[in-house]
Amino acid sequence: MKNRTDTIGRGILYNLYQKRIRRGLTPEMMPHHVAMIIDGNRRWARQLGYETVAHGHRAGAAKMREFLTWCDDLGIDVVTLYLLSSDNLSNRASDELGDLIEIIADLADDLSRFRDWRVKHVGSSASLPEHLSAILAAAEQRTAGKKGLHINLAVGYGGRTEIVDAMREIVAEHIRDGGSLDELSELLTPDLIGAHLYTGGQPDPDLVIRTSGEQRLSDFMLWQSAHSEFYFVEALGPDLREVDFLRALRDYAGRNRRFGG
Repeated sequence: MKNRTDTIGRGILYNLYQKRIRRGLTPEMMPHHVAMIIDGNRRWARQLGYETVAHGHRAGAAKMREFLTWCDDLGIDVVTLYLLSSDNLSNRASDELGDLIEIIADLADDLSRFRDWRVKHVGSSASLPEHLSAILAAAEQRTAGKKGLHINLAVGYGGRTEIVDAMREIVAEHIRDGGSLDELSELLTPDLIGAHLYTGGQPDPDLVIRTSGEQRLSDFMLWQSAHSEFYFVEALGPDLREVDFLRALRDYAGRNRRFGG
């Protein structure tokens, strides 16, 4: 049996340590845009003996709302959450996918009614169920005039597909305007392609975080993360603590960012 005094003591020390890290983070150290790959929800549910992994996805979604409040309170401008990849739509079991779609729909609706946050769907709606697309569109419309934290919900998202979609849009616009392919080859620049991505007009992520100890991008923001810093957290998604996030920010602040060097 745990000693209650020891537990309280550890809690006090934890809070003091967390406050110390926070005090060392000044506004100029903060990333403007943080991208989060929330991973480990299924593993978390299985380790705790739940009958279905939906419990893990729900816990992960609840953690993401908490994570967003941490970001907002620290003055971060943009957060992108990787919630459902285009690959997930074809490689997840139908019952798990159905639960996950409902959880994402509930999260999008919840976030659109919380604080002064602006919600945007980034990804393709082509393979999404109509009701999820409608909820994402409604969340985006409901928050369009808000000035607070900008939240990108990457749902039905794939980095390679995003680049292909951007190129198709550029070609279609150019042909529609009467241009030739030879002219287009002269006009193509990284800035033009970037402007036609799902996140066009937004700053690229300064910091990309992934939970669960996995160290891969999984087709997430391939173009935008060309110069991003990466930080990998051992904690499974639902177990992410604020101190883990503060450590990521402290690590980021201590790096010497060399763009392309």
